[in-house]
Amino acid sequence: MAPDTLQGTTVQVCTLTPEAIPRWDAYVTACPEATFFHRAGWAEVIRRAFGHPTLFLFAEREGQIVGVLPLARVKSLLFGHSLVSLPFCVYGGIVADDPGAARALDEAARAEAADQGVDHLEYRHRRPYHPDWPTKDLYVTFRKPIEPEVEANMNAIPRKQRRMVRKGIKAGLTSEVDTDETRFFPVYAGNVHRMGTPVFSRRYFRILKAVFGDDCEYLTVTRDGQPVASVLSFYFRDEVLPYYGGGTPLAREVAGYDFMYWELMRRGCEAGYRLFDFGRSKRGTGSFSFKKNWGFEPEPLHYEFELHRGDAVPDNNPLNPKYQRLIRWWQRLPLPVANAIGPYVVRNLG
Repeated sequence: MAPDTLQGTTVQVCTLTPEAIPRWDAYVTACPEATFFHRAGWAEVIRRAFGHPTLFLFAEREGQIVGVLPLARVKSLLFGHSLVSLPFCVYGGIVADDPGAARALDEAARAEAADQGVDHLEYRHRRPYHPDWPTKDLYVTFRKPIEPEVEANMNAIPRKQRRMVRKGIKAGLTSEVDTDETRFFPVYAGNVHRMGTPVFSRRYFRILKAVFGDDCEYLTVTRDGQPVASVLSFYFRDEVLPYYGGGTPLAREVAGYDFMYWELMRRGCEAGYRLFDFGRSKRGTGSFSFKKNWGFEPEPLHYEFELHRGDAVPDNNPLNPKYQRLIRWWQRLPLPVANAIGPYVVRNLG
């Protein structure tokens, strides 16, 4: 790929190879702007779980990695053809040490998008990179420091939600770390079915655990030995990121969700983690309000699109009115049928 130069030194853009994975991940760990979703393991996850081709680019100067850009191509008759950094991930996009490295990665990605004939190229940044590109002003994220002391974290929860946590404790809820998705998956699958959205395959969750190991963890909340709620979380540097979660109908009655996230925060505090990333939510949704009620402030996410063959920013989300009839139909499907069909649908959404 074409080199870029900065202050007399050449930047070369390369494609990730197995031999370069340790260097890639070392860079991601050290780069303040990088996230868990920049880790090289996502290339394997996306290829194995969804069958999408990936293109993980890194910028190199004088033998040192100075920037990375993970990309995957999603092609669907129903939802279009895109090059995204990164599908199935809330963050992504370019992280680099300097403007020259960032520019080289950007130019390489835009050239690849044009060569592949995609409808659009999408970057999922926490901060604007191409303010002149069309954006999707829909998603926010919620991030907050974890206090060093457990009691300080409890006291930092607003009073109403703190009462909910204590309600869960009084209801006899307990939390346990699981080694696999056995208890998580039925809870999660039932939850997304009630919301009318397709579920990921059980195999996807097994691949996540296989690729990321101890940095991918299941926490299950039980009452009298029966699962009430469960969450899959990622761990990155000093951050805890609850990512996929769900509960049974009982969870709302016994404050299972509040208890679960408190337990995750408490355990993270005791293990020395210092930031709780509550993750992405759509504006105006229940999860948005839930996280605000926990005392987290929304931070806008900058999903930027360079349109190629497409003529508008895609709007493939459940809030789109055109999907409401489909959602109601999906909710009426028998759960085993929805679990069988869902992975074939969701793999194309990204």
